[in-house]
Amino acid sequence: MNLPRLQAVIDNLDSISAHPSPDVTRVLFSSEDMEARAWLVGKAEEAGFSTRFDAVGNLFITWRGSDPTLAPVATGSHIDAIPNAGKYDGVVGVLGGLEAMRSLRESGHEPLRGIELIMFTAEEPTRFGIGCLGSRMLAGTTSVSEASKLRDAEGRSLDDLRPSSDSLQNVLLTSGHYDAFLELHIEQGPLLEQRGTDIGIVERIAAPAACRLTFKGGGGHAGAVLMPDRQDAFLAAAEVALAVEEAAKDSSSEDAVGTVGKVDVLPGAINSIPNHAMIEIDFRDTDLKARDEALGQIEVRAIVVAKERGVLLEWELINADPPAICDPELVSEIESHC
Repeated sequence: MNLPRLQAVIDNLDSISAHPSPDVTRVLFSSEDMEARAWLVGKAEEAGFSTRFDAVGNLFITWRGSDPTLAPVATGSHIDAIPNAGKYDGVVGVLGGLEAMRSLRESGHEPLRGIELIMFTAEEPTRFGIGCLGSRMLAGTTSVSEASKLRDAEGRSLDDLRPSSDSLQNVLLTSGHYDAFLELHIEQGPLLEQRGTDIGIVERIAAPAACRLTFKGGGGHAGAVLMPDRQDAFLAAAEVALAVEEAAKDSSSEDAVGTVGKVDVLPGAINSIPNHAMIEIDFRDTDLKARDEALGQIEVRAIVVAKERGVLLEWELINADPPAICDPELVSEIESHC
């Protein structure tokens, strides 16, 4: 592989961002995201590969194999980026895949099976609150009707924002469309670096669940409502946020992690008691039973806290996916090459 070329294109894409380097922000269907998509198409076609977008915005970069009757091998990741992200997340799986294809072609290799590089649309949940939207629709785990109900913070729908007018019904792939799929990705945790290990092979993918909790309290002036009379929506939310941490730490599974990454508080004034608070919980685990038990504990605790503090609670499960066990044959193949 041409590693200087790969690093150069990663650095090039890094510059297409709403925030200056080293922070990267490319929110789905923003001007930066659309510029990055066009840039990627240009790089792929410059390398001699064909490109196409589907209705939801997944990009397919294709190197056709000599036997069209064989299902292709796929690789890829995403280039949309949450606010203030790093330049390698997702990107290394897309541009690394492109470099692998370019290097193979330049070496004279001709694949029997086709190779298809996919840039998944809406991998990050920043726009609609749900991650992996493009791949969910490819696999059929999110239906067209479910996708059509999604709204961003400004109330805009997927149809309002996606650049294609093609029917979303055409996104779904048939079973067996690909022979195999693998993804190169940075480790987003510190374990490999701490252990001085160059590469890890993923065997299990944690099952993410996302919940939205809304607390509605009484509000009032910070100097006028005495402490015994308060119905503070934010303090209820804060207690539940601590319960999320506790549930993850006390889980029987060592892979359990819980995060409260979004908090909205109203009316949002220093001298006003919060009468409305919303938190979103991300809880994931490779053990489905342990994860669901932890979510149950959090829900019970939220009900108790809301009652004790005299606030109303609304609990919404945004999504809950099963864990994925990676294909043993691919794991063994990667291990043998490493």
